[in-house]
Amino acid sequence: MIEAVGLTKRYGAKTAVYNLSFQVRPGAVTGFLGPNGSGKSTTMRMILGLDNPTSGQVTIGGYPYRKLPNASRQVGALLDAKAVHGGRTARNHLLSLAQLSGIPARRVDEVLGVVGLQDVAGKRSKGFSLGMGQRLGIAAALLGDPQVLLFDEPVNGLDPEGILWVRNLMKSLAAEGRTVFVSSHLMSEMALTADHLIVIGRGQLLADMSVTDFISANSADFARVRTPGSEPEQREKLTTALTEAGGQVLPEQDGALRVMGLPLPRISDIAHETDVRLWELSPHQASLEEAYMRMTQGAVDYRSTTDQRAGLQQPLPPGVQPPMPVPGQGQPDWYAPPPPQQGGQPFAMPGQMPGQMPGQPPASPYGAPAAPAAPTGQPNPYAQPAAAPAAQPAPTKSEDAR
Repeated sequence: MIEAVGLTKRYGAKTAVYNLSFQVRPGAVTGFLGPNGSGKSTTMRMILGLDNPTSGQVTIGGYPYRKLPNASRQVGALLDAKAVHGGRTARNHLLSLAQLSGIPARRVDEVLGVVGLQDVAGKRSKGFSLGMGQRLGIAAALLGDPQVLLFDEPVNGLDPEGILWVRNLMKSLAAEGRTVFVSSHLMSEMALTADHLIVIGRGQLLADMSVTDFISANSADFARVRTPGSEPEQREKLTTALTEAGGQVLPEQDGALRVMGLPLPRISDIAHETDVRLWELSPHQASLEEAYMRMTQGAVDYRSTTDQRAGLQQPLPPGVQPPMPVPGQGQPDWYAPPPPQQGGQPFAMPGQMPGQMPGQPPASPYGAPAAPAAPTGQPNPYAQPAAAPAAQPAPTKSEDAR
């Protein structure tokens, strides 16, 4: 188990972590969430003894990391996948770590197989992609078969198959009774992987609860109600009835109603009593991302703004209209229209000169179209007609006399 008590870390005048207390228990995947600059990486570094806290303490199994006997056999961590000597092969990198910790060499081949790098074990790590580097870092964390594991952005750079593999790996490690502490910015993955959440903002604890409780505490569930669009009077009648029953009704952009404060069976009964037909009555439950954004919106240090382009965009010449937006562009299942016609002829295809018709020989970019050679004895259908000989002037009398 990981336990932090009053953990504080200051760098000069900046306080990165302040009075942080939490527990990471075994048997569950604990997600560690927070905006950029909230102190997550600093906290994980203090857990591993890489940074000394200004005050407070953090222990693993009751001991500070530096006092754990053979700590690398008890704790595995992935904080920076790039912390590898690029000239070493994947196997030699893991072998050097194993020899420093007294781990048998056969374990190196085992973890290479677990992470799927057995076929590239003899390649130097400097040629690895980002995803392969992540797999090598996970292999290093699993090398000592530890009971406590810490991962910082473990799915960074992985393809969908790799993300699914990491998700299942975390769950299987926790199911074995290990302590699994995962930091990530991917809310969709945390929703599928984590059982418990620790959320911090600006170095302070914001939440320490299960994923289900976190979503429930930081979101407002509501019901979506839709009436026939051709009968707006029914929508108004239902809105009045639901409001009188104590519900809060807000219009949606697509014409539906958002109803809060009333359960679905009660909404159905009110619609039946007021003789209003319903085309939709469905519950809406917030996602982890929704709940996280609601909680941390006041703890975000880096916010983007609208790009004003600083006046770099050139004004249009007088009389020129701005281009019209393409209907549907940016929406799902939108495809670009076919290329427009130019002078009644389609634009040139790849390898085709402008103005060249299908089946016509390519034109020379320097002059007249190049005519292909015709077989001997046959007229060339592509040859240009020979120019007529210049007319000779009529002879004069003086010339006749000569």
